Amino acid sequence: MPYRILVVDDEPDIREIVSILLQKNGYETRLAQNGGEAVRLARQEGPFDLVIMDIMMPEMDGLGACRAIRSFSLVPMLFLTAKTQEKDKYQAYATGGDDYLGKPFSPNELLMRVSSLIRRYRVYQGEGTATGGAGIEVNEETRQVRKNGTLVNMTEKEFAILQFFLNHRGRPVDVATLYEGVWHEKYLPSSNNTVMVHILNLRRKLEDDPAQPTFIRTVWGKGYQID
Repeated sequence: MPYRILVVDDEPDIREIVSILLQKNGYETRLAQNGGEAVRLARQEGPFDLVIMDIMMPEMDGLGACRAIRSFSLVPMLFLTAKTQEKDKYQAYATGGDDYLGKPFSPNELLMRVSSLIRRYRVYQGEGTATGGAGIEVNEETRQVRKNGTLVNMTEKEFAILQFFLNHRGRPVDVATLYEGVWHEKYLPSSNNTVMVHILNLRRKLEDDPAQPTFIRTVWGKGYQID
């Protein structure tokens, strides 16, 4: 059964180009012309395996749609947008986005990111449940995280970061290593903000006191560490 992708853009040409590209590579697509329609389709016709979302759209923009979808779904979210400044990327990741690609885009680059996001979301790469400490349990098979027995709502990118830390447990992980290991892109100084947003979100969900983190510790001068 082909993977299902929801393509959201207010420009008909972009929707059509992306849809044709995906269909030629074996994906099934559903199209939406604004954020409100995307949220409705995600609720009524989901689950999808991926959402490709523009930011600047009428009625409801991509950031609002992402927040709304995140309230009921962990589907991977790829922002495909002309808004490419650092503050735009910061906002996209802060609302729950998993990846970001600027327009104009390379078809091959888009396909690689689509494949990577779906693979990390769908393919089992773990060995059951691992105890993260601090009352946290991580099930890599179901890709679920529980804190003190309560299910924690996490995005695909947040889970990938947590999994990366656990794979390097007991050792500090610097920002560049984390970024290249999770995002699979070359680290640039501007990538710091992206990492910091996701670490902040993780701490809000997993720490008893996010202002005084004890689970994902900061090792000054070296990065972050889970013991």
